[in-house]
Order: sequence, then C-alpha cells, then structure tokens
Amino acid sequence: MTPSASLTIFSPAFAQGQPIPQQYTCQGKDISPPLTWSQIPDGSQSLALIMDDPDAPVGTWVHWVLYNLPPTLNGLPENASASTQLQGTHGINSWKRNNYGGPCPPPGKPHRYFFKLYALDLPPPLPASLSADQLSAKIQGHILASGEWMGTYKR
Repeated sequence: MTPSASLTIFSPAFAQGQPIPQQYTCQGKDISPPLTWSQIPDGSQSLALIMDDPDAPVGTWVHWVLYNLPPTLNGLPENASASTQLQGTHGINSWKRNNYGGPCPPPGKPHRYFFKLYALDLPPPLPASLSADQLSAKIQGHILASGEWMGTYKR
C-alpha cells in the first residue's frame, strides 16, 4: 500500500541535505539528533522510524530502528536512544545493536543518511528486536503516511 499522505519530519540540528553535526556520529558523542514531526493523520495507531545509509559499500546500512511510538508524539529529543522515558521499541540495526548508531562511513565520499518516519494503522506492540527488513515487512499495507529527512556525513 502506498501512503496516501505525507507527513513532515525534520531535525533542528541540520538542514535538509546538509552535513550532520559530528556529535551525532561515531567521531563525536554518537547520540541521536533531535527530530520533530507533524501532520500525523487521523487513524494512526503507532509510528515507526528507520534511519539508513544507502551509500554504504556493503549495501544499505541501517543505523536506527525504532517503532511502537505513540501517534501523539511530535518528535524525539537529542540522545533519545539513551532515554529511559522513550515510549517505543528499539529494533536491531546493522551493528546487531538495539540502539542508535551514528554515521560512520569509510573515509572518502560523503554518504547520505535518511530518517524515514511512518504513520501506521497498526496498534502496538509489534515484537521486540525487529530488523529494518522485518519491520518493513510487518508494516507493508499499514502505512497511512510517511516522510523523510536526509543529512550527509563524510570522514
């Protein structure tokens, strides 16, 4: 099912298509940037977020999988991955960890990092520790709206 609507997601830490500040990368504090969103459609029962790098030499590298977020949430604070008050479930990233892993490309060309947010008609809870591929399969046909924000990083 193709989403019938777009939602807005952005980070106040960096502009669309611009470099992600070093503190949010493996060369910095490796903490998640703040994110804000709006235009969550009526009927949404949960939200899901996937951050990935399609420019990785081994194929798309998943940095963050987060789901079972309440549809009333309008964003995530900086370092949300470490928050004990996070209302959501971490999935497994490409490092086989249940948390945020910041940009960490090999030296050379800049890579693109996409923060993709999905408004779903699926109520929580989806099972713990899903990979991005597993989450994508479970939400197929349940996406009411989606949006993305992209930043770059180069070492």
